Parts: sequence; C-alpha cells; structure tokens
Amino acid sequence: MFFMAGAKNNAGRNERSSKSIYQKFRRVDLLDKKKTVTALRPGEDRAIFLGLGMILSSVMMYFVLGVTMLRSYADSVWTEEGVCVILNSTITADMNCSYNCGSECWRDSKYPCLQVYVSVNNTGRVSRLSHNEETQDTSSECFYVPRCLKDSVAMHVMIMNISERLKVNQQVTCYYDPSEQQENVILMRLYDQTVVFHSLLWPSSMLIGGALVIVMVKLTQYLSRLCEEIGKIKR
Repeated sequence: MFFMAGAKNNAGRNERSSKSIYQKFRRVDLLDKKKTVTALRPGEDRAIFLGLGMILSSVMMYFVLGVTMLRSYADSVWTEEGVCVILNSTITADMNCSYNCGSECWRDSKYPCLQVYVSVNNTGRVSRLSHNEETQDTSSECFYVPRCLKDSVAMHVMIMNISERLKVNQQVTCYYDPSEQQENVILMRLYDQTVVFHSLLWPSSMLIGGALVIVMVKLTQYLSRLCEEIGKIKR
C-alpha cells in the first residue's frame, strides 16, 4: 500500500509538472505570436498607406494630363497624315508682338510673318501651312510665331533660316483635317499618339503598382489568419 501510494503521488507530481511545463511553453508560444503580429501590423499599415498614396498620385496625374495634354489631343482636327509639297515660302509683312521687360512692363517688338503654301498629297489642293496647333490658334496667317524678343533682328534671322530650310526640303510630312473643315494644314502635332502613350504609361504603372501592394498585403493577412485557424484545429 505504501509503494502504491508513493507511486500515485509521483504520478500526480509528474502530471502537474508536465502540465506546468506545457503551460509555460504555451505562454511563450502565445507571446511569440503576439510579438510577431504586433511587429507585422505596423509594416502592413505602412504598405497599405504606400499603396493608397501611389493610387492617389496616379489619379492626380491622370487629372492633370486629362485637362492639358489629352484635351488638346482630342480637340485637334488635324489627325490625318499626308505629304505636303511646298509651293511657295515668302515673308509678307512684319507682325507686332509684346515682350516682358520687368514687373508690369511690356514693350513692343516686331517679327516677320512667313507664309508657306503647300499642295497636300499632290491633289492640287493648295493650303496654308502652320507649324502646329498652337501656332494656328495664335496666328492663322504666319507659319511660325517666335517668342517675342527685344532684338527684332534675331527674330528676323530665325524666320529666314526656317524659310531656307523649307525651300531645301520640297516635300514634308504634314497633318490635315480629313473632314476639310479646316483649310490650313500643320507641319507637326503638339501631342501625337507616342507622346500620349508615354505620358499615360507612368501613372498607369503607379496605379497598378499601388493596387498590387494592397492586394499582396490583404493576401498575406488572409493566409496568416488561415494558418492560425488550421493550427487551432490541429490542437
């Protein structure tokens, strides 16, 4: 009886000690998990804020491009590319312009008006050539409108060089209105498809990158919760 009672006491002590050891390991495991979760949460929050910031920045870039470049590209009627044969390139008259000479100071200057007439696609249609859409809006008579300078001689030399180059190149690529509502044609577009594509590439990449960051964080959180639930079931 004595030996049996001693064995029972030893078994009870061993069971209590094993339980206490298990509880200690369990507490250490829970503390480690809490520390891991606590360490992960700030990193996940920063990653989500980063993704949201990237998305917000891309939306702002889309807005800026939409009200500037995309609007000008969409409003342009000179969409059809053709070949223009230069028929005549002459300086007709001097045009007045104003340059800034200081705070609230404007003075007058002059530049020569270069008129260029071309034949579009050898169809016999004669049109006046402009440099781009901005020049067409500023002055429909002159091929090129330089930035107004105090030195009118420098502007005259610039226009003369342009005239000589056009006389050397008898055929140039130009853009015209296929609906023929605009009789004038332009030498180049302010924003073509390549410029628009490269301008939209960066905000699009930023938008996709920000969305991927948020998706990856959410996927990591989901997998972490799934692993915890599987661990609870196994126990």
